[in-house]
Amino acid sequence: MMILGLVHWMQPVHGYDVRRELLSWSADKWANVQPGSIYHALRKLSEEGLLREVGTEQVGGRPARTTYEITEKGQAEFQTLLRGNWWTMTAAPDPFMAAFAFLPALSREEAAAALRNRALQLRAGTQQLEAATAADWADRKPIYVSWMWELSIARAEAEIAWCERTAKKIEAGDPYLPDRPGYEEWPREL
Repeated sequence: MMILGLVHWMQPVHGYDVRRELLSWSADKWANVQPGSIYHALRKLSEEGLLREVGTEQVGGRPARTTYEITEKGQAEFQTLLRGNWWTMTAAPDPFMAAFAFLPALSREEAAAALRNRALQLRAGTQQLEAATAADWADRKPIYVSWMWELSIARAEAEIAWCERTAKKIEAGDPYLPDRPGYEEWPREL
């Protein structure tokens, strides 16, 4: 969806410009758009008839640049993906949740330290987004890019608070498991 949308918005456009725009939005962090996969995605979308190559040019010793436009089929696919993502809630899988399901496998000390470390990492990410929002170049981006960053900051702040509350509960000795058979302490020999 991101590639189709940017080509539609910026067309005709080179892959380099699509990549640069996505990176300026930090899409590699929040949309799982990896910079190295953008050119492959452009070629694949062209093969599928969602984009069309409208020209290739080479300037000096630089690599040849292909220019893309979106096709009618690509516009329809973009609209389908766009509306699906606007109107449908989808929780992104977070490997942390799977790890947290095995909380008793860690000592209380390590679990609390890991949660505090997660909060520190989240805080560093929010500080980066806050700095990006305040930077002069952010003024050249659509305002809704800053709004997306505000949402990421708000989510991170909520998780930071949760990590800190949960670390305190763990350190205070709050029980993890129900007091019934089948929920004995985790085997410590691991």
